[in-house]
Order: sequence, then C-alpha cells, then structure tokens
Amino acid sequence: MPRAGLDLNAVLQAAVALADSDGLETLTVAKLASFLGIKAPSLYNHIRSLEALKDHLTAQGLRSLLDRSRDALAGVAGQDALEALGHSQRRFAKEHPGLWAAMQLPVAGWSEASQTAGDAYLALVLAALRGYGVTGDAAIHAARFIRASMRGFIDLELGGGFGLPQDVDASFSTLLKMLDAGLRTLLDTSVSGSPRSHA
Repeated sequence: MPRAGLDLNAVLQAAVALADSDGLETLTVAKLASFLGIKAPSLYNHIRSLEALKDHLTAQGLRSLLDRSRDALAGVAGQDALEALGHSQRRFAKEHPGLWAAMQLPVAGWSEASQTAGDAYLALVLAALRGYGVTGDAAIHAARFIRASMRGFIDLELGGGFGLPQDVDASFSTLLKMLDAGLRTLLDTSVSGSPRSHA
C-alpha cells in the first residue's frame, strides 16, 4: 500500500529538492525513496521509472520558467524583452539548477506534457523576436542562437567555469547586448538581402 499522505506531487517536490541540492545526475529511485523514508519499490506506485520522473521535472521546470518569463516580458519589447528573457532564465537556473538541467534533456525523449510546455515557452520566445521583426524560419534560427548562447553561459556559470575576477554579471549583460546586436543584424539582412550599412 502507498504510504499515507504520499502522492505524486510530494514525490516530485522531493525529487526537485534532491536535484536542486545534489544535481540531477545524482538522482536515483533508491536515493529518492530513502529521502522520502520509504522502500524503493513503493515509489513505483507513483512513477513508472526514473526516466518518467525526470520527464515530470522537465515539464515542471518549463512551466515554472514560462510563468516567470511571461510576467517579466509583460509590457516590454525588443531589447527590453530579450533582457527580461535572459535574466529570467539565469535567475531560474541559479534557484533551481536541478530543474534547469532537466529542461536540457534531449527533446526526443520528452512526453506530450513536456512537449506542450516546451512549445509554449518557444511561443513566448518567438513573440519576443517579433519585437525585432524576426519571423518565420529566421525566428527559429534566432531562437536557437539565443538558447545556445544563454544555456552555454548559464551552464558554465553553474559549473564554476568563470574563474577570473571580472564581474560575471557584467559579462552576462555584455552577452545580452551582443545577442541584441545580432538580432538587429539578422533583421537588416532579411530586409535587404545583405547587411545594411549604418555609416
């Protein structure tokens, strides 16, 4: 019989706590069961597998970041929207590194729930890109450009990869300015067929 008071939500909250504190890569069924004070087989009353549990974390992380980002982007556009998007991601990753890691798992393995949450977040990014006039296939390429840049920076920061004394916040602000400049160049190119001269 399942332990009284233990349900999927309680299991997920415990999994988030462990993933955030110790790293998603250390999360196992045995470790989670021990944390909850139950036998490992009892967890299968609530989850199908470790992979399914991680997918739950993926969906939860995407939905949480989506809610935060929507609030941050309300009423802003262009560079302000891009900066709000970037700062929302970075703050979320620092607060929930385990959920952040779950969100980076291969998209091919996502469930329908995670895909729906991922599509909703992508739609928010594409809406921000429309503020630059970037749409269609160009917007997908730009979204990948943004994702790769921000994820690379955030993952390096979370992993302790920035060891020099220069201010990391200033570096992130520079990254956002460079992304903004790149998007404006993309718009210029898509309009004229070649980079527009600003001389």
